[in-house]
Amino acid sequence: MSSASSPVNHRHGFAWLALALLALAGAYWWWAVGRPVALPDAPSARIACVSYAPFREAGETPLDPNAFISPERIDADLKALSQRFDCVRTYSQGQGLSAVPEIASRYGMKVLLGIWLGADKKANEQQVQLGIATARKYPQVLRGVIVGNEVLLRGELSSAQLAGYLHQVRAAVSVPVTYADVWEFWLRHPELASSVDYLTIHILPYWEDQPVPPERAVQHVATVYAKAQAAFPGRRVMIGETGWPSAGRPRQAASASVVNEARYLREFLRYAATVNMPYNVIEAFDQPWKRAQEGTAGGYWGIFDAQARPKFAMVGPVTEEPHWWVGWLAGVAGAGLFVLVGAWRRRWRGWRGWLILKLAGFASGCALAWQVRQMLFACRDPWEWSVSLLACVLALFSALWLARWLTAQMTAGELPALPRWLRFGWLFALAFYGLLLVFDGRYRDFPLGLFMLPCTGYALVGWLFDRRATAMPLLEERFLAVAVSLLAVSVLAQEAWLTPVAWLWLGLNLAIAWPVLAEWWRGWQSLQAQQA
Repeated sequence: MSSASSPVNHRHGFAWLALALLALAGAYWWWAVGRPVALPDAPSARIACVSYAPFREAGETPLDPNAFISPERIDADLKALSQRFDCVRTYSQGQGLSAVPEIASRYGMKVLLGIWLGADKKANEQQVQLGIATARKYPQVLRGVIVGNEVLLRGELSSAQLAGYLHQVRAAVSVPVTYADVWEFWLRHPELASSVDYLTIHILPYWEDQPVPPERAVQHVATVYAKAQAAFPGRRVMIGETGWPSAGRPRQAASASVVNEARYLREFLRYAATVNMPYNVIEAFDQPWKRAQEGTAGGYWGIFDAQARPKFAMVGPVTEEPHWWVGWLAGVAGAGLFVLVGAWRRRWRGWRGWLILKLAGFASGCALAWQVRQMLFACRDPWEWSVSLLACVLALFSALWLARWLTAQMTAGELPALPRWLRFGWLFALAFYGLLLVFDGRYRDFPLGLFMLPCTGYALVGWLFDRRATAMPLLEERFLAVAVSLLAVSVLAQEAWLTPVAWLWLGLNLAIAWPVLAEWWRGWQSLQAQQA
């Protein structure tokens, strides 16, 4: 057999192809997210009602009993919102929010006044009394009073306890009173219908137990709304929350993105314009504090971001990432760094080594830029930023080490040593995160950009490794290789085999596990031969 057709050269050819494809994939992904996407226009930029919570600055949260929003800030918010919305919905009293009706009246807006209920009876009574006082003072501004929000969903009150609060408020105010919850809980507790003037249901296709993809989301809303009307004939039904997140982990076929948020909102407004249906969209501004409870997606339901900037227009194409070129710059920077580090104590000669380093560096830079973009949405505090950046540095260090080995191997140079603890560490990290995704994954992102570097690097090392070597991997490595594979399959099954990101996650786990399993198989065969 000639050297040109030897197995080693075939493996080198595949490695070259893999490196080129990884670099091209990184470049294409960043280019693709920067392309304008054509969407149907909304019938109007004006929206009937929107959820309003002013807790959008760093560290602000309504969970802090000492939090207070000044009337000046509320005034500035409502003045801006009045240009696009006829009404705002609030969720609680106190913390400065009791000023909303008075300020809203200055700008010709109506208010759906929220009274927050929970498990604390004392706090509930304070909320009820504040809500009653505000409703009596500004009845002409209110479209209704919403007593409790998803308290049945959270399991903090029984339907009988909730009915008691509803009767208390109805007896004290002159405006309509309702309760708001996910639509299924209204169907489970039809007895509550007699305690309200109208029903307020939440329909959030992204959060459904069976998530609905954006292209079918509005049809799902129409179906659910019709079901609620049929279950409560003759009663007025309002959609109290509907919307779509612009960032966060995908849920089966439901992907969180700016494009999908714009698509959903525009299509919903087109649908709402054809039916006589009161509705409220969630929400006016992104709420960073929600990420602690609902993961990344929880903080990005706003039509405006936390800095009060609109995320998209209601007409024309929408772009997911206007600064997509930053990903290409990161790729170029990565290529330069890999060339610089690869030149230190160089173990090879010729142009091939430089090209390998450039391809590996460009792919690594694009992947890390992807991860950093995810971190910009997900990281909530200095601790999370520190851990995430440290993980990125370790991934970059691993990729540099692996790239030097690949370069030497593919150019017949002197091979640097590959420490076994490094691969073991990444297997352990993958197994740990895989456990979190399987048992507590509803609000967890897929850190693909981070694990892309070590997983693809070790896959190429395993592909090029001497097939005659028969060293048995460590027992711990063998266990972790099997574990990460099974966990990744479990994650994909939980996503109903529908999520492209979950398929990529499986691919990365298999990429780093496969060399370990292959070494195990060769070692076992060698042991059997020796015993024979």
